[in-house]
Amino acid sequence: MNPPKSKARLKAYLDQIVERVNRIDFITDDPICIPKRYTKKQDIEITAFWTAILAWGQRKTIINKAAELFGLMDDAPHEFILHHQEQDLKRFEIFKHRTFQYTDTLYFIDFLRRHYERHDSLETAFTKHLTVDSVNVEPALNGFYDYFFDAEYAPQRTRKHLSCPKKKSRCKRINMFLRWMVRSDSAGVDFGLWKGIKASQLFLPLDVHVENSARSLGLIKSKTTGWKTVVELTSKMAELDADDPVKYDFALFGLGILDL
Repeated sequence: MNPPKSKARLKAYLDQIVERVNRIDFITDDPICIPKRYTKKQDIEITAFWTAILAWGQRKTIINKAAELFGLMDDAPHEFILHHQEQDLKRFEIFKHRTFQYTDTLYFIDFLRRHYERHDSLETAFTKHLTVDSVNVEPALNGFYDYFFDAEYAPQRTRKHLSCPKKKSRCKRINMFLRWMVRSDSAGVDFGLWKGIKASQLFLPLDVHVENSARSLGLIKSKTTGWKTVVELTSKMAELDADDPVKYDFALFGLGILDL
């Protein structure tokens, strides 16, 4: 790939790809199609969060496993989370995705039950860690991690399924979830449900496809891949659009996997 020489040309180049990828027909083959099946706000939040957490491997498999999971909740996850009985949990013994196992499922259900018994939206689990001076969501990502695992019985094995900046992780899946919840534009791919976080505060979800595209364009200089790389790339994208840097996730993903 021959990267455009100037910032203006790079912006024009990436904006053009965003226009091609950030479209309704993108949804069909992307994990975001799972929360798009729901209309109730809490159902969207739950399915978006959990689908994002399961999002490693082939997209088709992710979609199928997420659909299986929420089918076990009678396709009414918020209602199930709040009102299930102990015996209802046995049905999840059959569910697994890669290293995500029964123990992890039970704790996710437990966390979501505890949260939704006290709050109307999952948004507060993130925004309560932000202040008026927060320039980005890094404090929210760290705070959510601590909040998610604040139960003394939280399984140690489940911690590997949630990442945060203080562990120097890329936080790809949780950043993707936040993009889905926060971004809003006329294309209608992302939900834009949450108003307490601004698109300008988000970080790009950095997976191997996005990273490869970014490196080929000279957007990443660091040799390693971790939280520092996410910050570096997002900063570069903010130079092109300070209000919505993560829209370039569509462009870099498209270059990396869709052969554009």
